Amino acid sequence: MDEFIAQDLQQLRERWAGTLLEPWLTDLPAQLAQGFSSGRYGDIPRWLQALLSLPNLSVQSVNLNTDRVGCTGTISEGQRDQLTAALEGLHPWRKGPFELFGLHLNTEWRSDWKWNRLENALQDLSQRRVLDVGCGSGYHSWRMLGAGAQEVIGVDPSPLFNLQFRAIQHYLRQPNINVLPVTLEQIPSQLHAFDTVFSMGVLYHRRSPLDHLIDLRNTLRSDGQLILETLVVEGGLNTVFIPPSRYARMGNVWCLPSPVTLCGWLEKVGFKRAQIIDINTTSTSEQRTTPWMKFHSLEQFLDSDNPNLTVEGHPAPMRAILTANAP
Repeated sequence: MDEFIAQDLQQLRERWAGTLLEPWLTDLPAQLAQGFSSGRYGDIPRWLQALLSLPNLSVQSVNLNTDRVGCTGTISEGQRDQLTAALEGLHPWRKGPFELFGLHLNTEWRSDWKWNRLENALQDLSQRRVLDVGCGSGYHSWRMLGAGAQEVIGVDPSPLFNLQFRAIQHYLRQPNINVLPVTLEQIPSQLHAFDTVFSMGVLYHRRSPLDHLIDLRNTLRSDGQLILETLVVEGGLNTVFIPPSRYARMGNVWCLPSPVTLCGWLEKVGFKRAQIIDINTTSTSEQRTTPWMKFHSLEQFLDSDNPNLTVEGHPAPMRAILTANAP
């Protein structure tokens, strides 16, 4: 992992010199070392071996603006088997889909559906520096780059997701995009360095959702755009559901506001022009078990007799996308 850390730091030092992001470089080496610590994550050597076993293939075209992010090129049957085995070594693949040399990584989530819901609400990403919080393997980060972003930085503490991103980047080889194994809270406070910030599927995992919104605000330049996606519940102003234990078998879900309540929270912490872009009940076509994610998924998290309820009897997952601008 030392080689990957060194590569990241070299790229970021070159890009961030003289910018508002330069102060982050002071803490970043220690943060990367911690994020890739095999002492904390015992599977890193196995995942790294899978990454290093990817075959060397010639890329003909790179696709960032299609539902399946990836590339095309010539591949033999033996190379396809080697590619499949290497990528299966990075199981489970949750966010996607991707397609490499005709191999479809049919991930648990149809993340392209989420992108299609929010795309029209995006301010033009051309020449913008973008932060993708809780980016997973980087699917939406790739779509941001394809939409014209000048630079995309994804942050997610999972080293597996980071190595999945590197597997895709092994072939796409795009400049100005990195996924870092850090959290939003590790980014220096009051940085105000990003033009657009995405937080998708993170808020409900935070014990203090308003602190999360404040942290997001503090990464944005004045009038920069926030895209926020999270679990919500039906209700009016000040409706908030706090699961008494698990929610859809997840133990780290702290609170689900109504969409209008979430707008109020954004305005409370200083955001402007908060708007609800989309509200959608998650279907078992959008989140499901696949050969690339073989564990239980949404179907097993819902009441088998009433799919409008979770197995705990709570309202089934409904997600909202909102946009707002920093003060």
